[in-house]
Amino acid sequence: MSEYIFKRESIKSFHFTDCHFDAQTGVASLQYAFDNGPVFVEQITFPGAPFAIDAVKQQALTHALQTLHLIAGVSYYKAAVPETIIIDNYTIDIETAGFLTSIYENGLGEFAYRNQMSLRGKIKFPYIPSSGSSSHLLPEREGKTNASTLDLNNHALVAIGGGKDSLVSIESLRRMRIAQTVTWIGSAPLIRSCAERTGLPLLNITRQLAPEMFAMNKQGALNGHIPVTAINSAILTVAALLCNANQIVFSNERSASYGSLIEGTLEVNHQWSKSWDFEQNFAKHVQHFIASDLHYYSLLRPFSELAVARQFAKTDFYDAHFSSCNRNFHILGERPAQRWCGVCPKCHFVFLALAPFMPKPRLMAIFGRNLLDEAEQTAGFDALLEFQDHKPFECVGEGKESRAAMAALAKSPSWREDFIVKRFARDILPQLNYAELSIEPLLVADDEHAIPRAMWEPIRASFSA
Repeated sequence: MSEYIFKRESIKSFHFTDCHFDAQTGVASLQYAFDNGPVFVEQITFPGAPFAIDAVKQQALTHALQTLHLIAGVSYYKAAVPETIIIDNYTIDIETAGFLTSIYENGLGEFAYRNQMSLRGKIKFPYIPSSGSSSHLLPEREGKTNASTLDLNNHALVAIGGGKDSLVSIESLRRMRIAQTVTWIGSAPLIRSCAERTGLPLLNITRQLAPEMFAMNKQGALNGHIPVTAINSAILTVAALLCNANQIVFSNERSASYGSLIEGTLEVNHQWSKSWDFEQNFAKHVQHFIASDLHYYSLLRPFSELAVARQFAKTDFYDAHFSSCNRNFHILGERPAQRWCGVCPKCHFVFLALAPFMPKPRLMAIFGRNLLDEAEQTAGFDALLEFQDHKPFECVGEGKESRAAMAALAKSPSWREDFIVKRFARDILPQLNYAELSIEPLLVADDEHAIPRAMWEPIRASFSA
């Protein structure tokens, strides 16, 4: 790669060159290239090799690996955003092409906004017509599933990210006595600490990005947010097949479906790949192409961020281990000395969401400070409230949740004298509709979710208690 000079403006095409899985080592290799340049390779290592894979599972694994190859390619495609996409060694149908286009357009929404470009209508995955050659590897949709039933075990791979949300899911599954393996991607010590704290079986998957990507960044590659949850979902799909697990569980709340409303542009959703839209389409893709008995869903989909915060606050078991501060997980750049930086939108929101449900000394012990009594934090909390600013480009709750939480604190003797709460009560609260500031309606579960029927009532009851 040292001889390859990356010139973004002259690049015309992005190639998905090939993908392979070595059952003896557990290593998946995903290969990409720009134009006729050198191939760069991402490697994902799944623990537990060697794997015994029969013919039926091999077909499912091939489809899962191709799905991963196509979705993970967004990390590299965005470097140049060329006009042509080419899949070199297998083909896809029109519906799969539409599915991928949706992931790239929506998942790169913030990236496009920040880079002042529009990707709508410009991302076109090549596909073969339904009457075309039968040599393509991904089967065509004909109104019914083409995936085999693999008789997978009743076992859940649960994605953990180190924050409160996945811990709430893990404890919910534990109460229902559902076998689970706590699963994460990467080497973050904080996530490992949380995972080990659960006392459950662990699965740590390694993702090694192509080193050329970092070299391209230095040569002018475009950069920005990508749909990481979509990539992780595809990785866990491969892992589920290798582990013979029939459930892939994420912990995305209903607020993930709502983006930032920015004047002069469309809604931009930083967390689109955590949305209900993505969840439904990815689940359908998995059951149609990969395994009809493999279920992908979010256990927290029916609930608001505030409902999840209330659920988390019921136990202090993870207080010294969890963190939702994304600065802990940056690939490059400085990380906070403690588990919480205290100044980012995630820290602001988690502090605010937990405050109505947790004793003040306990919350201050978690963060090491009182964020609501720091005048310099005012602008950050205003953005959460969507007051004179749009919702931050972060995985935070809706503005109405933040406003309801702040209104509750304004009534609390423990919080109402803190600078930001007092300022809210004085300057912002009089401008709001008091009828829309109650927390209770926001704690009610929605019916829009894909949680298995047998699990839904126990979960609903647990969150209502």
